[in-house]
Amino acid sequence: MILPTQQAERPVGAVALPENWMPDSWRGREALQQPSYPDLTALQAALDELQRLPPLVTSWEILALRRQIADAQEGRAFLLQGGDCAESFADCESGTISSRLKVLLQMSVVLVHGLRRPVVRVGRFAGQYAKPRSADTETRDGVTLPTYRGDFINAPEFEAAARIPDPRRMVRGHARSAMTMNFIRALIDGGFADLHHPEYWDLGWVGHSPLAEEYQRVVTGIGDALRFMETLSGTDVHNIDRVDFYTSHEALLLPYEEALTRQVPRHWGWFNLSTHFPWIGVRTAALDGAHVEYMRGLRNPIGVKVGPTTKPDELLRLIDILDPNQEPGRLTLIHRMGAAQIADRLPPLLQAVAREGRRVLWVCDPMHGNTESTASGLKTRRFGNIRSELEQAFDAHQAAGTRLGGVHLELTGDDVTECTGGARDLTDADLARAYRSQVDPRLNYEQSLEIAMLIVRKHQQLSSQHSL
Repeated sequence: MILPTQQAERPVGAVALPENWMPDSWRGREALQQPSYPDLTALQAALDELQRLPPLVTSWEILALRRQIADAQEGRAFLLQGGDCAESFADCESGTISSRLKVLLQMSVVLVHGLRRPVVRVGRFAGQYAKPRSADTETRDGVTLPTYRGDFINAPEFEAAARIPDPRRMVRGHARSAMTMNFIRALIDGGFADLHHPEYWDLGWVGHSPLAEEYQRVVTGIGDALRFMETLSGTDVHNIDRVDFYTSHEALLLPYEEALTRQVPRHWGWFNLSTHFPWIGVRTAALDGAHVEYMRGLRNPIGVKVGPTTKPDELLRLIDILDPNQEPGRLTLIHRMGAAQIADRLPPLLQAVAREGRRVLWVCDPMHGNTESTASGLKTRRFGNIRSELEQAFDAHQAAGTRLGGVHLELTGDDVTECTGGARDLTDADLARAYRSQVDPRLNYEQSLEIAMLIVRKHQQLSSQHSL
């Protein structure tokens, strides 16, 4: 916490405020993926209210995350970013939130144990209420309505009234984000993440998982190590009863993001105080677009999704705009190519960034490039393709002399059947049993934990080869 006696922070060296930028300067650019609100008076009233509401995160939390991302850029930490594809207001309840937290905690335990380095935990929640869509409208049985764009904007029910963009939903979303954050902070401060008590993290439905035995060996090993250290020292090991946890969401709905962008005492510049770590999606990463213009002025660490159509020169120009001063911890590039394209499309980007000596954190999103539809029309992702893209990402970075420093996943702690394959070898026929996502398919607990174990095994394999 910032104490009253501390001096205000000042820009140092080459770091300075961006030129010709204000939180609303994006309004002079083309803003893609934005809803068309029918009542502009109601929109302004909602934004005025948001500007008066308390922030969801603090500037010192944001700067602490930047320092941890800087460590990940240098190979001293690993970023684990995961959560729902799109949060829903209905899921803002204690069981769903604690299940998400449990999954990420269990994954991070596997990663810390296997990678032998700290894990930076970033959730896709407390604000992931808006989603980009490939079309503005949706047609069913001859009826065409506006597309569902996330609970921040409209409702998923296929009814005309539900699909009208409602600006009051931003205020409701802010309240639910605050409740989510408060509950997560309370859990962590209350010892929910205490490594002495991993039983707090149990998810009952996976008691007989094929992965349970392997995970239990990891937990037992950590517990034995803790007891050994405490026996030697004669006292408890400190700082293992809680963890740092950060939030993230795609900064898609720009009026909402602007309303939560503020200056604070003792820290220079502008902070997006709706989240610790906002990112730009592939659909809105145009160099001259509104989203890039908005993000370039923030002091938050920021991410950018990089897809198979991204060209090396375009990526370098984007880096110049978003990180002109090459600040540690500033920029994360999240590549999402698809298992069939990553071998061809990723290496030129890695080589271009390395050649220019730019300091970024490379993260793999093996989910979004591997979405497909079944014969019945359900969207799914094959676990084999997710695994393949992740393994190929490690290999590509190894060959380029760069470092894969994190993973970005859509996942849930619920017993869903949305992605096929994995430990229980789910098939297309299994999807109907528990398909609950309103937008994109998510990994369930077992599949998420399997990804964590895969990362460890791949890292150890490459480290072994490198030492030969």
